[in-house]
Amino acid sequence: MYQDEYKRWAAADLVDFDLNKELNDIAGDDEAIKDRFAVALEFGTAGLRGVLGAGTNRMNIWVVRQATQGVADWVKTQGGTQTVAISYDSRLKGWNFAREAAGVLAANDIHVRLYEELMPVPALSFATRYYHCNAGIMITASHNPAQYNGYKAYGPDGCQMTDDAAAVVYASIQKTDVLTGAKHMSFAEGVEKGLIQFVGEDCKDAFYKAIEARQVRPGLAKTAGLKLVYSPLNGTGLVPVTRVLKDIGITDITIVPEQEYPNGYFTTCSYPNPEIFAALEKGLELAKKEQADLMLATDPDADRVGIAMKCADGSYELVSGNEMGVLLLDYICQGRIEKGTMPKNPVAVMSIVSTPLADKVAEHYGVELRHVLTGFKWIGDQIAQLEAAGETDRFIFGFEESYGYLAGPYVRDKDAVVSSMLICEMAAYYRSIGSSIKQRLEEIYQQYGRYYNKVDAFSFPGLSGMDKMKGIMVSLRQNPPTEFAGKKVVETIDYAEPEKTGLPKANVLIYKLDDGSTVVVRPSGTEPKIKTYFTTLGKDLAEAQAEKEKLAEAVKPLLA
Repeated sequence: MYQDEYKRWAAADLVDFDLNKELNDIAGDDEAIKDRFAVALEFGTAGLRGVLGAGTNRMNIWVVRQATQGVADWVKTQGGTQTVAISYDSRLKGWNFAREAAGVLAANDIHVRLYEELMPVPALSFATRYYHCNAGIMITASHNPAQYNGYKAYGPDGCQMTDDAAAVVYASIQKTDVLTGAKHMSFAEGVEKGLIQFVGEDCKDAFYKAIEARQVRPGLAKTAGLKLVYSPLNGTGLVPVTRVLKDIGITDITIVPEQEYPNGYFTTCSYPNPEIFAALEKGLELAKKEQADLMLATDPDADRVGIAMKCADGSYELVSGNEMGVLLLDYICQGRIEKGTMPKNPVAVMSIVSTPLADKVAEHYGVELRHVLTGFKWIGDQIAQLEAAGETDRFIFGFEESYGYLAGPYVRDKDAVVSSMLICEMAAYYRSIGSSIKQRLEEIYQQYGRYYNKVDAFSFPGLSGMDKMKGIMVSLRQNPPTEFAGKKVVETIDYAEPEKTGLPKANVLIYKLDDGSTVVVRPSGTEPKIKTYFTTLGKDLAEAQAEKEKLAEAVKPLLA
């Protein structure tokens, strides 16, 4: 079967030199052919993501065309403007894939608004709403290694596509022959017919204006003298992040030179993820040299941001996604109460795997903190519910522990541009009162207790990986653990049972232990990994870390 499909591809004119060469190179290699053609990349709620190359199990122009035909079929049932917004990041083939998608939509008589330069996820979410589009497409593989690219689909609300819509798109994709099924016209023809247009300056300006309107203490950053080192990690952050920071008055910005400009090979960090120390190394070296107050790095599609803060002894400490979520929630609440800009009945939202410390902070400021499933679209969904009730202004902040934050309802996905602005404004504020981010974090721990959060991941590579992961999750449900490292499980929450949790069904297990610790087990939706999230409490950091290590050791055999 897969050999037949390989022969069909090899005999076709694929209009792509790289694909033709790869098909030639793997001739006679059954394993290589099987890996590329035995299965197809599956279109889920996160869209598509895969290694670049030839075949149905790879990212290439034919798989992109097929996916876009599925999106087009869905859009045509929706009425509305019959328009789709498209953006792309610095990944290899990104611009090609964006144009191919535009050509398929145009051939289906659907209008396209395409960014003519690479722009981040939040800009795509914004344009989708600005032009009242039926859908949005972002060509990105987020923070995966360089050999990947991907395709994220968005709904008309600027949120990643709902499960129901994605299922309709996937059903349509399965009926579309990957090589011959998609309608297509050349990019030039689409432009000539007026079906493909670039995103206008008015939309870009409105995006920046919406972000800058989220300042908590406008004007403060101009006088604080903050010194910043910034890395866009060779992605899309450079233009939007530096523009917004300069607009609010932060001008002392040193860019990490090797990571300044778009480079899909990510030569200085093989895994361009700001959650990982190696991705921030160059920035940290430069921060030490420049004696910067803060070091900031955004991932390639600029929806996540990681930071290192300067400590009193001149060293730099990485801030986890949970810690930054708590710091920003605390800063926004405190600042908006002080400035009289806090809405009535304010709402913040966080994912179920994020830190319970945020609950304590929200309670302190009288903010309703809603818990949602992992995936930022669920935070977007909460904003949509507020919008439907005419109460959008109540939303002040949303975050998840994987370095994704959003302040304000102008987009419906995580936004590293607004996050970078608020982190810098917060650093500038603490500097202006003789304090620092580090000092404020210690004060928060003194006030609410020394929480420690850590995520571990277990990889299950290869075609059998997904089956192994399914087996482990089944086993945990059939033989539920009663204790971890001598700590008794006092409550198990299974998110596969929506009638008990009040949230949509999800493959997540949370174990609450008798000492207040929690263990969360969750398979990744985008990679062959099972993630385990630990929250422990100690009298100091060392004790909380030691407790986490004991729990992690107890979990290991269950995931073997």
